[in-house]
Amino acid sequence: MKLFIWICLIIVFLSMLGTLVRVFKGPSTPDRLIALDGIGIMLISIIALLSIAFETMYFIDVILLIAIMSFIGTVSFSKFIEKGAIIDRDIRR
Repeated sequence: MKLFIWICLIIVFLSMLGTLVRVFKGPSTPDRLIALDGIGIMLISIIALLSIAFETMYFIDVILLIAIMSFIGTVSFSKFIEKGAIIDRDIRR
């Protein structure tokens, strides 16, 4: 079972490197944003696999924190791409 987990770790890490290429060479900004979101998900899966490999529950909080930060980052970048600003300062509302 440990060998399977380490093989999965290597596969996820290699796919993360492939996605990193898309971040740097992406043809458009939304492509780069999707690649960043994918890297966040892969990072979560790597930490989860490490948690299973080391048989510890201490990494669960780290996984939750990275998931929240990844979600906030994705929403912020998406809003910036759509409107050009993250925080609207429209006082007429």
